[in-house]
Amino acid sequence: MLQSERLQTFVALGNFLRSTEAKPELAEVVQQANYRNNWFTPENSLNALQAIADEFLTVDSLTSWLSQYTIKSDHTPRSVGVVMAGNIPAVGFHDLLCVLLSGHRLLAKLSTQDFVLIHYLIQKLIEINPAMSAWIEEADRLNSADAFIATGSNNTARYFEYYFGKKPHLIRKNRTSVGLLMGEESEEEFLKLGHDISDYYGLGCRNVSTILVPEEYDFTPLLRTLEPQVSIYLNNHKYQNNYDYNKSIYLINAVPHLDNGYLLVTQNDALVSPISVLYFQTYRLQEDATNWLETRADKIQVVASAQANAGHKGQGWYPGSVAFGNTQRPGLTDYADGVDTMAFLQGL
Repeated sequence: MLQSERLQTFVALGNFLRSTEAKPELAEVVQQANYRNNWFTPENSLNALQAIADEFLTVDSLTSWLSQYTIKSDHTPRSVGVVMAGNIPAVGFHDLLCVLLSGHRLLAKLSTQDFVLIHYLIQKLIEINPAMSAWIEEADRLNSADAFIATGSNNTARYFEYYFGKKPHLIRKNRTSVGLLMGEESEEEFLKLGHDISDYYGLGCRNVSTILVPEEYDFTPLLRTLEPQVSIYLNNHKYQNNYDYNKSIYLINAVPHLDNGYLLVTQNDALVSPISVLYFQTYRLQEDATNWLETRADKIQVVASAQANAGHKGQGWYPGSVAFGNTQRPGLTDYADGVDTMAFLQGL
């Protein structure tokens, strides 16, 4: 299959996901995803599919992205086994896209947590272009793969290294994201930061779980701005259970914290905070914050700041930071762990 045909298939998928005719079908699919996984609310699943359509699946974005790579038409296709993550809706789609547009065959082990959406997108690709069925296989075992891409926790990464280490592999570990504040943020910027913190209930590696703030920072404006969202999150019983549990632990152990009714804020040296909790660290000088971020760069997926220029890749005083509100809308070149997936696949 020519790469141009693959590209047009994904463009057609994007056009469908954005179309009015897709709405009844998508409404049913996201409801099924919610039955399977209560974290995947219909609204969140629809938002994820919309982001895929808008950020990934347009002629301009795909053409510009692929122009950075040289994919030879006479290369030998490999079978690439992908162990997909399932922490947020359709999170494994970018790997699927990379494998197929690099000219390889996809052997996908779908997450049980995100089976419905990824399976639906695969079936929709085959419906649009039946020839795709020869290039995509859903499988429980990946023994026959020539190369591997796997995403998991730090613990599962060790198992991936053991099982996949003898063949070309790209293995990702735990990461999280950080918000960088200067104390001059507006209410609008706080609202955008709120999305970075809590969209998908904070389950993604691109969710902000720690913020850096100046010494003596006043959290009141941030927490008051986000407080009206309490009903959105506490309507999910799984989120409320986490909130109630973490709050009780902090109260029993007399841990200093702030609380706006759905989000708990406390100072902690760790990077990854529990669901419903936002950690913070303070800095005195700009260089202190920069040093803090740089020493933890291998554990940070994204740094968000109000000072980043509009768009995905801004240039605030911390280079490479993204503007508030954009952490969960990555572009095609925003590779997980900062490792170029297409370059890896191109080298097979």
